[in-house]
Amino acid sequence: MFLGYASHMVSFALFFTLGVWYLQQQAVLPSLPVYWPLVALALLLPRADNRTLLVARRMALLLCAAVLGYSFSAWMAQHRLSDSLPDEWQGKNIVVTGIVAEMPRLHERGLRFAFDIESVETQGAHVPRHIQLATYDGNGNNPLALKAGQRWQLTLRLKQPHGTSNPYNFDFEAWALERNIRAIGYVNAKGTNRLLSEKTGSPAYLVQHLRETVRMHFQKTLGEAPYAGILTALAIGDQSSITQSEWLLFTRTGVNHLMSISGLHITMLAGLFFAMVYWLWRRSTRLTLLFPARKAAAVAGLFAALFYTLVSGYEVPAQRTLYMVATMTAMMLLSRNVSPSQLLAAALMVVQLADPWAVLSPGFWLSFGAVALIFYVTANRLHRPHWLREYGKVQWAMMIGLIPPLLALFQQLSLVAPIANAFAIPLVSFVVVPLTLLGTLPPFEWMLYVAHEAMLLCMFLLQLLDRLPYIVWAQHAPPAWTIAVGVGGALCLLAPRGFPLRWTGAILLLPMFLVAPERPAEGSARLLVFDVGQGLAVAVQTRDHALLYDTGPDFSGEADSGNRILLPALRGMGIGQLDTLVLSHGDSDHIGGTESVLQGLPVLNVLSPLAATNPKLQLAAHNEACADGQSWDWDGVRFEMLHPATDFAANAAEHDNESSCVLRVSAGKNSVLLTGDIEKLAESRLLKNHPDQLPATLLVVPHHGSLSSSAQDFVDAVHPRFALFTTGYLNRFGHPKNEIVERYRTTGSEILRSDRDGAVGIAMDAREFRLESYRNTHARYWQHGATSGSAAQK
Repeated sequence: MFLGYASHMVSFALFFTLGVWYLQQQAVLPSLPVYWPLVALALLLPRADNRTLLVARRMALLLCAAVLGYSFSAWMAQHRLSDSLPDEWQGKNIVVTGIVAEMPRLHERGLRFAFDIESVETQGAHVPRHIQLATYDGNGNNPLALKAGQRWQLTLRLKQPHGTSNPYNFDFEAWALERNIRAIGYVNAKGTNRLLSEKTGSPAYLVQHLRETVRMHFQKTLGEAPYAGILTALAIGDQSSITQSEWLLFTRTGVNHLMSISGLHITMLAGLFFAMVYWLWRRSTRLTLLFPARKAAAVAGLFAALFYTLVSGYEVPAQRTLYMVATMTAMMLLSRNVSPSQLLAAALMVVQLADPWAVLSPGFWLSFGAVALIFYVTANRLHRPHWLREYGKVQWAMMIGLIPPLLALFQQLSLVAPIANAFAIPLVSFVVVPLTLLGTLPPFEWMLYVAHEAMLLCMFLLQLLDRLPYIVWAQHAPPAWTIAVGVGGALCLLAPRGFPLRWTGAILLLPMFLVAPERPAEGSARLLVFDVGQGLAVAVQTRDHALLYDTGPDFSGEADSGNRILLPALRGMGIGQLDTLVLSHGDSDHIGGTESVLQGLPVLNVLSPLAATNPKLQLAAHNEACADGQSWDWDGVRFEMLHPATDFAANAAEHDNESSCVLRVSAGKNSVLLTGDIEKLAESRLLKNHPDQLPATLLVVPHHGSLSSSAQDFVDAVHPRFALFTTGYLNRFGHPKNEIVERYRTTGSEILRSDRDGAVGIAMDAREFRLESYRNTHARYWQHGATSGSAAQK
């Protein structure tokens, strides 16, 4: 549609992207008129010779691009959101028939897989076409032997996609929408679950069956080889085969982009087939006369990229690269002589037309940014330098040019990434990946051993780098304006030799590092009650100090609240050190992320009722028991430990809710009371010993709103203006209990819930108390359960 405007292609694609991006920032989808596609008629505006008309026409085209991007994305979103699980069918048994749509992946207690619904057997129920399921073994249940492409009848319990909502965190609901996962749930092992047929004839399911066969082939051939999981991930995209510790190593050394089906691997394979077919095709005069060698090679490269993308699971990042390769092939087949920037612009358009949610992914910005940087430092040069010099120039461009997006998206940089990538890119892309792919064929399975030896060498070198001190730069999230200035600075530094004042680019990079978030003033505190699901974690920041109360749940395996939620958020907030970590008690939903926090941040002191031999405390530099009577002042903010008494804690069991550390944080007349999981015995003791210190502006409700807590006299004594329940969405405990919620509401408290409001931010001083819910301030149209939130309170 826009190829006739080649001279405006780049600006058209950029404004189209702007429109797509702006739509993804909306809290509510707009109502589009049915004639919205007519905006494209602006593309038919005739050319003009008059300068004023020429400028007006160009502005109209750019406005048309932005409106088209916005409207097209809204139309796609409306279509996708129309297929959803009704509220009334959440958590109920539904019998369905469908197909295992992907290769099942192992988790700690069973399998996780995508499932395509063919029919719903339960009367009156509606289930979206594409869902994500899990199975859970144990409790005397026979595990289901699920395989890709099989048709099953299953009894399911489903819920709408709902993730935690915190600043600087992964948005699960956006991820699910992009992948068209419109419900998640599990297979009820006590229901009707039976295999109907082993295979289906659909090509998509046959590809998934092939992937599963390859995985079994790798497991049989490599056995317990230490890095077999990495080779499996490189061959078929099964990233769950890579352990959390391996991902941490790759992230710290800056090579994590190589250890998945990245655009680099797909383009490498396409380029390899291009070169091979081009070389062979040119040897035949007949074939060359029939069809140009370059075009034949381009088609071969495209089919190679398509095959690799399909075998790797057709994940969204791989799709983006495939679209880029397809665009390049189309340009070559059409014999269009376009500049690199126009080629990249065309690919940008194709990617967004296929996936308007791509702009929400860090990989989208990093992949297009990396390719743009390569073109920026290599294209349109008068003389082509030696390949080694050009390779070094590209590595330099990656190091400097990606600083702004990496700080904006992840708030950290690997300082050894240039060194690591210098050997890892050629080793992985040109040795490990080709040998691994060849090793998928039975006659060449011996190549898997060679690939594994090469991977051993790569891992050895990466581990050497990882032992160096200070290899990762981690910092606060830079303000948006510093990112824009930093991009300009990076482009200035990477400009060709002779560009005036190139050195000023280094100065333009500095604001990203130097402009830190504003800290609370003297006598004020900033708190963030995290949304960690069924659990608790609260950060408290004063002018010069920071405290963390509890670390949330341990999710599964090596994933926990600490590494998935708390560390990214604390880093983004500018908290680089914890003066105190309070662990209220020993329940896993309160201390599950402790080890990750202790590994990821310096922690000066730990207060808890746990025994000194508890495994969670082994990394603590200093720890002591929390006890009634402990108190301290930080920057004009008062901290008081109200429970447990010394003898109470000593006699309590380690997992006894009644021994929870109760912390009061106050600034003047305003206060927040953090109560852990105390129950009625501890509440009675607090009423007896601290009646004057119980009234609070905000209460984090004891034990998530359980019936065993929040006795009426305790609720009356605290009489909070805000009662905050930290609960998981549709959690199995049924928290918070309606009776408890009504008890606080009757007292006059405004009810807040982390499963509905997301993380709750609080700013308080001696006079004011303000709070906001993250789902309100960062509402997006795809989010489930967004509310209007609470206005500032005084």
